[in-house]
Amino acid sequence: MALVSAHPPIRHKETGLTRLSQAVGPLAGSSNLPLYQQLQRALREAIDRRILDADDALPPERDLAGEFGVSRITVRKAIDGLVSEGLLMRRQGSGTFVRGRVEKNFSMLTSFSEDMRARGRNPRSDWLKRSSGTVTPEEALSLRSSPGTPVFRFHRLRFADDAPMSVEYATIVAACLPSLDAVESSLYQALEHTGNRPVRALQRLRAVLLTPEQADLLCAKPGDAGLLVERLGFLHDGRAVEFSQSYYRGDTYDFVAELSAAP
Repeated sequence: MALVSAHPPIRHKETGLTRLSQAVGPLAGSSNLPLYQQLQRALREAIDRRILDADDALPPERDLAGEFGVSRITVRKAIDGLVSEGLLMRRQGSGTFVRGRVEKNFSMLTSFSEDMRARGRNPRSDWLKRSSGTVTPEEALSLRSSPGTPVFRFHRLRFADDAPMSVEYATIVAACLPSLDAVESSLYQALEHTGNRPVRALQRLRAVLLTPEQADLLCAKPGDAGLLVERLGFLHDGRAVEFSQSYYRGDTYDFVAELSAAP
């Protein structure tokens, strides 16, 4: 997988702030929405219409405040909300940028952390739950294991540059890890340390609607379009060791695969 620079070149529109303000128009003084929400909506529309494109630098806060006739506090509050939504990202010392969609190569067996680092992004996780138990009927069928097989379950919210990217529910055969605490930041790294990292996997991708809980975690709305990726990972000897379900916002991820004609 090709590496991408951590800081893509800054691109500014030729007509800059003037084109942005002309495209979205003035904020409506008669609107019932607070000014910061009006500005959020204007910037969101500019991103949707590609007036502000992926990796474009947002105009400075003072320029936005002057152009739209609002305070810098209002501008900052609007931008903070779009950063939380994952539409914008801040780079220390560089400014605020439109976040591009993430491309995931569906034909390569890599971890979330590896994918993000390969794109110059900083991955991290918030733990939602760690638990141990025995396989459920669904897990036993997926992992091709006997009833009563011990497993570890890891539920995490995955971030890239502090923007929530996916909610991940992973079940691992307990014999592959020394303990629940063996997993720190990367599940695959912990499995690699014990010689049990999957070497091949079956993956299924399907469209879903985000539940209220998933939407809240991903800064989306209940019922928004999402993507579910199910992965079943195998060792060299054919044993299944990992069954995971990862839910992504539909507007932040693109899954790609290289195809070739059959011989």
